[in-house]
Amino acid sequence: MKLTRILLPVDFSEQGDGAAQQAGALARYFGAELILLHVNPVVVPTLTSPREFSGPIDTGWITVIEAQARRNLDTYHQADLTGAKVTKTVVTGDPAASIVEFAHREKPDLIVMPTHGYGPFRRFLLGSVVSKVLHDTEVPVWTGAHLQRSARSMWRRINRVLCAIDLQAPERALLWSRDFAREFKAELILVHAVRGLDSKDPVEKEVAQAREQIRSLQRKLSVAGEILIEKGDPVQVVRAAATRVNADLVVIGRSPREGISGRLRPNAYSIVREAPCPVVSV
Repeated sequence: MKLTRILLPVDFSEQGDGAAQQAGALARYFGAELILLHVNPVVVPTLTSPREFSGPIDTGWITVIEAQARRNLDTYHQADLTGAKVTKTVVTGDPAASIVEFAHREKPDLIVMPTHGYGPFRRFLLGSVVSKVLHDTEVPVWTGAHLQRSARSMWRRINRVLCAIDLQAPERALLWSRDFAREFKAELILVHAVRGLDSKDPVEKEVAQAREQIRSLQRKLSVAGEILIEKGDPVQVVRAAATRVNADLVVIGRSPREGISGRLRPNAYSIVREAPCPVVSV
């Protein structure tokens, strides 16, 4: 695996500290360019006024705010980002849409961001930003509810990567997990949840079928790893497995095509919130 460009959206919140630390560590490890992107969440409304008051709206204040944000980026987490090749960008607009558009245009290999941020524009930053990014971008997103806590210890060594298998188009998540685990010489573990709701199709049969499907995928994609198949709610199964095996990273899949719910699969955002370690959604 080779990451050459990593995008770090920055809202200057305390919740972003862990993301900055992990993004810096990833950038140093891979020798990747780290792009700091701050989105100025300012919306200029369209004004309806009498003709005598019409005319251009003075937006010079936006330039002033953007200039201040650039100065703040110049000193942002300098210790954590030392040794990384850092570039900085400031734009004004809707935070989620701006991040998605920037990622589409600049094509980073990974986006690193926390699940929550708090700032002066609170309504933009209460999880809705990462949720929309997860729904709309094609780029893998590294996030989690505990980035700040996990950032302190995870880079001593990544020992275990847990890939949550959804048997509908699982190839991308499996390949990303395989390559990341190989890069760090980590153990790869695959987990799949079966609900066993159909009385005509016993859980044992569902488990056997799922195991055979996963083994077939392993052979096809050259993916080695232990298979864990358990009955229950997928969110709780993944959380329990990640805790039990002491996973350093959970990998989940998103749809390669947009649907009613964007690219985010059912349970994906709940897994991100509940996982005890960072989650990469690919």
